[in-house]
This record gives sequence, C-alpha cells and structure tokens, in this order.
Amino acid sequence: MKIAFDTWGTNRIFRNSGIYGYTMYLLQEFKHLAPEWGIQVDAFVGSQGRHDVETIESSEGFAHIPAPDLDKFREWRLWGLNKAARRDRADVVFVPHTQVIPLNFSQPIVATIHDATPIRTPWQMNRKQTLMVRAYMWFTVHYADRIITDSENSKRDLVEIYGVNPARIQVAYLGYDRGVFNSEPPDPAALKALLTRFEIGRPYLFHHGTIQPRKNLEALVRVHRLLLDRNPGLELDLVLAGPLGWLYESVVEAAQESSCSRGRVILTGALENTDLALLLKGATVSVIPSFYEGFCFPMVEAMACGVPTVVSNSSCLPEVSGGVLRYFSPTEPEEMAEIVSLAIHDSLERQRLREAGLKRAAEFSWRRTGEQTLAVLMDACGATPIRTTALDL
Repeated sequence: MKIAFDTWGTNRIFRNSGIYGYTMYLLQEFKHLAPEWGIQVDAFVGSQGRHDVETIESSEGFAHIPAPDLDKFREWRLWGLNKAARRDRADVVFVPHTQVIPLNFSQPIVATIHDATPIRTPWQMNRKQTLMVRAYMWFTVHYADRIITDSENSKRDLVEIYGVNPARIQVAYLGYDRGVFNSEPPDPAALKALLTRFEIGRPYLFHHGTIQPRKNLEALVRVHRLLLDRNPGLELDLVLAGPLGWLYESVVEAAQESSCSRGRVILTGALENTDLALLLKGATVSVIPSFYEGFCFPMVEAMACGVPTVVSNSSCLPEVSGGVLRYFSPTEPEEMAEIVSLAIHDSLERQRLREAGLKRAAEFSWRRTGEQTLAVLMDACGATPIRTTALDL
C-alpha cells in the first residue's frame, strides 16, 4: 500500500503550532513503521527548502516526492495536493489538517480534524479567520472518506455539529516527546540559569501554550492576584510560557497591571522544548484553565513531568487526563482559586496529583498514534490493518 502524505504543515512558519508538531511526529513514526507494516510512505517536498519534512531522511518504505506546488500556499490547498497525489498514484492520501479542499481526488482521503474550535469558540479568532477555517472544515467533514480526531469529546462535537456518521470518525489520542517531557529531575545549574534569565526568584504557577483567548489566561492572572490578596504571607509568581498568538493584548495588559512586590506575572515568549521542560519541572503547580481543547499537549506534558496539575472541567480535559486530576469551571475564578490553593498547600494532594498524572501520561505515545492512524488509512483503501496492542487505547 502506498500513502501520499500531505506535508504542508511542516512549513517552518508553523513551528510553534500544534499542526507542525503533529505532522512531524507522525512522519517520523510512519518512517519507522513502514518496513514493519509493508507500506510505502511518499512525503511531498517543495523546491524552496521551506518545509522541515526534508530533515527526515529517506529510508526503506519512506521517500521524498518532489511537489513544487507545496511552496504555494493557496494553490496547494485548492488543487496542488490533488495534482501531486494523482501523479504519485498512491492508494490513499493522508491530510493531517483541514486546510485542503478534498474534492475530485482519485484516491480515498483520510483527514485529521483535531477539534471543533472554530465552532465551539468562534470568538477566539477574527471574523475572516473564523469563516475561512470553518469553510475548510465543512469541506473536510463532508468529503473526506475517513476522519481522525484527537478525543472522544471532539468526535461528539463533530457528530453533533455536522451530523456525521460516527463510523466515519476514528479517535487517535496524541503522543508527546518523552525524551524531553519526563520525570527525570531537572539539571540544577541549567534550571538556575533559566530562572535567572527570566528573573524568577520565587515559587511559581506555570502555564505553557500560545497566548490566545481560548486559553482563558486573563482569568488565570486574576486568580493569581486573588491568591496573593487573600494570603498576605504568600510569595508566588505566575509564569506564562509561550509565543504571543492572536488577540493577546488584554492578557499582556492584565499581566502588567497585576504584578506586585510579592508576585510577578512573567511572559517568557516562545521557548525551545528543552527550556520549556526545565521551567515546567521547576513549577509548583501547572494550571490549565482553557475554555476548549481538542487534546491539550501542555496538560499531558505537565503530567509527564510529574508536576501537580489542575485543569478546567471543559471539553476533552477530564477525558484525556483520565479523571485523575483536580478540576474547576473555567468561568468560576473563586473555584479555580480554591483548587489552585489546594494544590499549592496540601502536600498529600500534591503527591497524589503527581503520581496520578505520571501514570496517566505513560499511556500516551506517538508510536501508538502512528499505528492507529495507519490502521485507519489501510481500512480506507480496503487493506487489512495490522492489529497491535497500540490500537486498544
């Protein structure tokens, strides 16, 4: 079986996005699995060196296929992928995003829709962005032969919103970088240097991810200040690690206004994963107050590092975390403050959160995601999937 793999998401401009990481990790897993599964994976590459797929070397069952249209944003999404797949004569086309119009393909199309963010939280983007993303999603939902999504919650959303036959949708939980996000103690000298770099001199709450409305970070800033106001002896910083995304101005303003002598709100900007994991491991508590998530890498990464983690009770977060954490309503600052305070001050609860988070995070891996995804691709073109324990999550 030959798979044509759409590598549009590996463009370097997407490096801080979830689509980039998802695409790159699956490419690497497909490469490793190709000889074992007896498949051929054809990964498209452009002619201008803009895509990091080129950093993954060809090997048995994994080849780079020239596709000049990949460098053209609009053309690739409207007709370039179709043309490249026809020329490649693949058995099935895998699109790990929704940014393609899947019409008039000669082969079955399997596409990933990570979540229903444009429908469930349309206010997190400007109107033009929302309309464009919703249009692409509509075409993907109605014309892809199979759909892969990140959680049962996202699957329910797609079925409810679009009336999709549930049998067309397969859930494949994501993985994370176990070499970076793990329970190994941080290097003390490296952590100290990083804390000095950002002038972090106190214990700190931590959140990582792109600064955008869906993350509900204004509420987290308010809760941080509420904790300080209610506990005169408490000294505690709040670290928001991640790039500025969109509609972030109110968060930056709130951070500046909220900082005081006993606790600052620190925005680090984008970080390399090694630095991100260092700061995460040094945190007192990781807080995820999101309104909506499809899977939530930051939550799983925090759990994998053994950091006590408390999260919103919205969307997929209780499902993906296995119900083992502490949960709060994202619209109730008082409740959030109570849960965060418990995680800070109750040593027994902190230990429980650490152990439960580590155990749950160990269930996720990119190998498992790759195998589940390949099984869907093989089924879409009538091949017989190889059954492995990784399909039983």
